[in-house]
Amino acid sequence: MPDFRVHVPTAPQGAAELILPPAETHHLVTVNRARCGDPVIAFDGDGCEWTCLLDRVEGKKAAVLRITSQTRRTPLHCSLLLGQGLPKGSTMDEIVRQATELGAAAIAPLATTRSEVRLDDERAAKKNEKWRTVAIEAAKQCGNPFLPAIAPVQGIDAFLASTQASATELRLVASLHPGARPLRSVLAAWRAAHEGRAPRSAACLIGPEGDLTAEEVERALAAGFIAVTLGPLVLRCDTAAACALSVLRIETEG
Repeated sequence: MPDFRVHVPTAPQGAAELILPPAETHHLVTVNRARCGDPVIAFDGDGCEWTCLLDRVEGKKAAVLRITSQTRRTPLHCSLLLGQGLPKGSTMDEIVRQATELGAAAIAPLATTRSEVRLDDERAAKKNEKWRTVAIEAAKQCGNPFLPAIAPVQGIDAFLASTQASATELRLVASLHPGARPLRSVLAAWRAAHEGRAPRSAACLIGPEGDLTAEEVERALAAGFIAVTLGPLVLRCDTAAACALSVLRIETEG
């Protein structure tokens, strides 16, 4: 029988039980039809996992899990940061889902020149909350014990500055402009220049529908980013994000 997975913000040190909030209880018991005695994996999104058994449900709103063991998982070798120009509609939800499945450590939604979505503070906060929910559901599905940190919506200059401040080792901008180099060749060159090792951190900047402007790409290049191509075809922004993160994950974890 496959283990059920639930998200818990934290657990008291040395606790013997975990009490799930109503939303997680509903998803576990009503949606997934877990029954008393079923194995459950609880995770906090920061690498800690608890192996549990569903012990009881109190008042139909609070599932109680009996902890049998605790594990601290190790992060993936390369910490991936996705800077994503805000797309239209619900496309960002899908990008967050795929980025979580691919083990992105952080996601920065960006208000770029060609982003058609304009969010005031209230709507931006609601979107950020929704994206976190999407990330939690994706982490449950794929078994990722780490949730990506989803930054508030920001401008591209703030994103570029953050990668410089954190000394991100490899910075990439997906580009359709002439001079962009194949992503895998850039990774091979980076390895050759660093005694064969893969980068420990990488940032990838992806534009919205219509791509980044030439001026935005130039600003990224001035901030130490390398323009890369993701192949001969023009990709949707969500496809481009998944493609870039997939290649980075495969090439840095081999």
